[in-house]
Amino acid sequence: MLLIYTPIITPRHKYIFKIFFNEIYQVKYRIVSNIDEFNEYNGAKLNYSNSKIENEIFIESIGLLNEKGISQQDITIECVNGVYSFFCSQSKASMFFDVFSASFYLVSRYEEYLPYVKDMYERFQAENSLAYKHKFLQKPVVNIWVKLLLEKIMQKYPDLKVDVPVYKYISTIDIDNAFYYIEKGFVRSLAGLFQSVFCFDKRLKERISVLLGKQKDPYDTYAYQLDLQKKYELEVVYFCLLGEYGLNDKNISFTKRRFQLLIKHLSDYASIGMHPSYGSNSNDERLSKEINRLEGITKREVFKSRQHFLKLTLPDTYNSLIDQGITEDYTMGFASALGFRASICTPFSFYDLDTELTLPIKIFPFSVMDSTLLYYLKLSPQQSLKQIIELIQEVKNVGGTFISLWHNDTFSNYKQWKGWQNLYEEMIKLAKS
Repeated sequence: MLLIYTPIITPRHKYIFKIFFNEIYQVKYRIVSNIDEFNEYNGAKLNYSNSKIENEIFIESIGLLNEKGISQQDITIECVNGVYSFFCSQSKASMFFDVFSASFYLVSRYEEYLPYVKDMYERFQAENSLAYKHKFLQKPVVNIWVKLLLEKIMQKYPDLKVDVPVYKYISTIDIDNAFYYIEKGFVRSLAGLFQSVFCFDKRLKERISVLLGKQKDPYDTYAYQLDLQKKYELEVVYFCLLGEYGLNDKNISFTKRRFQLLIKHLSDYASIGMHPSYGSNSNDERLSKEINRLEGITKREVFKSRQHFLKLTLPDTYNSLIDQGITEDYTMGFASALGFRASICTPFSFYDLDTELTLPIKIFPFSVMDSTLLYYLKLSPQQSLKQIIELIQEVKNVGGTFISLWHNDTFSNYKQWKGWQNLYEEMIKLAKS
């Protein structure tokens, strides 16, 4: 067992030690604030305080975990031997920075509680993040730091039992627009038809053929997805948008039988999660209705979720989801940039800085999204694959969980997604190898 000494034990200490020694690595540990008990212990020891005691593993505390509330932090980024860090130590500690405070700052999303300029969808922008500004967004630095610390502990205490994390891959797919032409309802279909006529749309013939059932809908890519899932033995989670029609919510109506049958069919092969609508972000009643709709279709309890448009307001979004019985959320990632929003590539518990409590929800961070590659970064499929390869390798290096975010229309090889169909399979080949 690893005995951890810190003069004051706060909820923040308990939280970050759990992240390190229960969620990333598996190490039996105990926290004490009694210096005599620590000195008398003969096993593996870690001292997290202001001064070294004997010859134990020593991490110098800068005090962030003793605080309550949120305040502007003085942060200077350093890069030593390729390892980014901040909250650097002033004494000869076992690590050259306060690894616990730095990790807490990143995984709690401390900076997202501070004042910031929102984007057009009222989101925290990647460009405002510490990781983006200092060019470590594509590195899961928390996992890297934990690995370095555990190597030091194991080197000093080789008899300590440590379960090392094992790499895995999860494919997640959002269904924002289940079909391109069909099941849009009479009014939307008629409007689309007139638009094609008056704009001399070359796809008018295609639209009519699909509506008459003579041709497959371009976005009906589900058989192809399921074939790949079976071929590569993938763990897949689908997130279904079932909100009312609106400016940013334009999926098929949840009342359409074909859409319901699709969801039921997918639920036989994969996990199905909620994709709360843009309109539900400030309306808990809407959120509840949407979850009930999905549970009514699948006849199963819904406990996974990802916000439409990745609209995440901390900690309000998580508290609303928890109130509705959601225990896993997959929103943690940026729309405009690849990488690790919370600087971690392991599913982790979330800490609410407003209440100073660990919330009963597990966060599954993704690092790559198809829309980011095409719309924000303007990359080709070939250029995208190079970026994805680097992310996968970063995750494999630390035994993390690589999570991708794709949409059903990306598989269509249609319109803006022409030439993109094969990228997904190339990605999963690398992710599963």
